[in-house]
Amino acid sequence: MIEILDNLDLLCQSHLDLATVEMGGIALGAPAARVPRPTIVGANSSIVIRYHGGTDIESEYYDGEGRRLTLDEVVDHASRSDGFLYCADKLTYKVRVGKVVGFAICGPHLSHFAHLTSYEEFLAAFGKPDRAREEVTYGELMGYDNYYWSAQKFVRWDAWDHRVSLINLGAFEGNTGP
Repeated sequence: MIEILDNLDLLCQSHLDLATVEMGGIALGAPAARVPRPTIVGANSSIVIRYHGGTDIESEYYDGEGRRLTLDEVVDHASRSDGFLYCADKLTYKVRVGKVVGFAICGPHLSHFAHLTSYEEFLAAFGKPDRAREEVTYGELMGYDNYYWSAQKFVRWDAWDHRVSLINLGAFEGNTGP
């Protein structure tokens, strides 16, 4: 297995065999319970009906009966069923039926691509996507959503900050085609 975080240039490949990579020591298909608990700072699963949280606000989770859930309860449920496990190092694991089916990377890891300062440079490094969609808000170009279907990869180019702001791999909507 190749550790993505030690080989971030792999993420530029338009054809990436996801069976050969892992993130944070976790491979796609691995039990979600293997994601190290001390690194998990948030979670989401179908047990959560209402959530309250944000920057500098302690997260609160509630079930359908209004009962407050602990983070451990939400992590346990997400690890056994479907959901997301959010880690302190800006890594996210997508879970389906208790197995890791996707990775998402944002934050400081993506500074590896800071040398790319234009969308044209981004395209030269990552290649032409199978689908690119402009994200426009109130008439302003916010960025480009780029899908690479053979790699099951999504890369967001932030047009305001001129940087790669998100990469996800695996079973995320749109990653395998229309």
